[in-house]
Amino acid sequence: MTRTDLEHLIRAAGSIADTRELIIVGSQAILGAFPNAPAELAISQEADMYPADAPEKAELVDGSIGEKSPFHDTFGYYAHGVGPETAILPAHWRTRLVRVQNQNTNGIAGLCLSPGDLVVSKLAAGRDKDMDFVRALFRHHLLQPGEVETVLSELEPPRRDTIKARLLRCVSSASR
Repeated sequence: MTRTDLEHLIRAAGSIADTRELIIVGSQAILGAFPNAPAELAISQEADMYPADAPEKAELVDGSIGEKSPFHDTFGYYAHGVGPETAILPAHWRTRLVRVQNQNTNGIAGLCLSPGDLVVSKLAAGRDKDMDFVRALFRHHLLQPGEVETVLSELEPPRRDTIKARLLRCVSSASR
């Protein structure tokens, strides 16, 4: 997915859900902070999102421009309507959102997770594909471990400790 593709999804999802702001929580949120992210970080065909003011409308987005929809068949990418509970995030993640809003979005704002918050979410999920994504971020020097450790302090100790251990493993293996 490219930044232009993400902008198209923001415009379409905003129109479908009749909203002016969408929260982007999946891997393609990286395109907010890094519009020209390395290809290995932008391989997903889907952008996980939900309307900021009406998360329940995510189902409408998913049903209209989601996986295997005519939109997906036509453009090769799609919106995955998710809910706020999808991502485990630090307490103050909303203060760090990266706004994608321009003519291509028709003025609708895509509020993308910051790279640090995105990494916390990926490390919390802990799937192989998430660990690969995090390692790639560090390999491409788009993020420093200290930036993630700073936001980790916003999590409760048991979860924070698990995520920090995963972070250290990713950083170690990314430098090999």
